[in-house]
Amino acid sequence: MTYVVVENCIKCKYMDCIEVCPVDCFYEGENFLVIHPDECIDCGVCEPECPAEAILPDTEDGLEKWLEINNRFSQEWPNITRQGTPPADGADWDGKPGKAEMLSEKPGKGD
Repeated sequence: MTYVVVENCIKCKYMDCIEVCPVDCFYEGENFLVIHPDECIDCGVCEPECPAEAILPDTEDGLEKWLEINNRFSQEWPNITRQGTPPADGADWDGKPGKAEMLSEKPGKGD
């Protein structure tokens, strides 16, 4: 089992999860975070830290697409180990459906 960042992180990108990760398995895109599935140790400390509830265990049904996205971009985007500043309008996007098409493939800054 691993944890997966899902659609609601898009354009919210709160980053509370990053600070608690003991193995630094988060990677940063322009408007989304991903978890590297081979680095995640399944500790689960990130899941309750996400205000957007955008981190789920991969054992939940229907997450295949998001597991693939997390795997792909964790190999392309820079690692991030410190919480940055979330987007100013992040709260406005929290919970809005249909954000998958807004996922930017551009990398974030990392640290």
